Amino acid sequence: RHRAYLKISEGCLKRCAFCAIPLIRGNLQSRTLQNVVNEAKLLAAGGVKELIIISHDFTDYGWDLRRKSKESIESPVELLRALAMVDGIEWIRLLYLYPDGITSEMIDLLKNNPKFVKYFDMPLQHINNDVLKSMNRKMTREEISEVLTNIRREIPDAVIRTQFIVGFPGETAEQFEELLKFISEQKFDRVGCFKYSPEENTPGGKMANQIDEETKQKRYEAIMEVQQNISREKHKAFVGQTVEVLVEGLSEETELLLQGRTSQQAPDIDGVVLINDGQAEIGDLVKVRITDSMEYDLIGEIVQAEA
Repeated sequence: RHRAYLKISEGCLKRCAFCAIPLIRGNLQSRTLQNVVNEAKLLAAGGVKELIIISHDFTDYGWDLRRKSKESIESPVELLRALAMVDGIEWIRLLYLYPDGITSEMIDLLKNNPKFVKYFDMPLQHINNDVLKSMNRKMTREEISEVLTNIRREIPDAVIRTQFIVGFPGETAEQFEELLKFISEQKFDRVGCFKYSPEENTPGGKMANQIDEETKQKRYEAIMEVQQNISREKHKAFVGQTVEVLVEGLSEETELLLQGRTSQQAPDIDGVVLINDGQAEIGDLVKVRITDSMEYDLIGEIVQAEA
């Protein structure tokens, strides 16, 4: 139990045209700040080193409570401040931040507190303004680019993970090429890509100009090829570096290796660090010298601390 997921809300506020979650989970229901902090303290007391904060959109946290009561203190920034005070937690990771809610104050907090891993999980979905509008996303390409610039200026070593949807109804070849070029230029650390699939009772599912499966597949493969090359190059840069790794146990590939993660790798969605030399227990934070790299994983050896 070296890591734990901490859910801060149910349902969601936003209504993207491709998403069925509001129909399934309903409107945003945030937990009180004290309730969340109490659970975080219990988890820390149980030996949890990494807290992974999850919700449909972290940046909307507390909106519903503030709307109901002027006395409500719940907000993303206040929650971050409170969680940073919990003893025993080494890493705090935020998953799923919509770019329109990432403020300079939030970036500043993540930058200056060592407990927060410098990891932005920010689903952008597309970059062409017409497609974004059709998806009912509330940001433009220009606003998204400004957020990315702000993060990289303030936290140059920040990891940015995002995801895109290809084949949304009406997406033209030109609009897709704009997206592909954007991914090539931005060189994101992690990219997930999904082929659009119509969800029942969603606006997207009722739209004209549905894209055929063959076109979706070609666009998906084009994005993944570009991103695999970017990922390979980024991982090569780690060779020779010594990084902090949270040990998670034996490798899923072979019991001859230990497996862990750097703060730049989220569990279950990113790659891992395979440790081929040295001993450690589950939950240990150790220094690992990276000796080799692959497309998604890193390989290294534990560096013994000097006496």
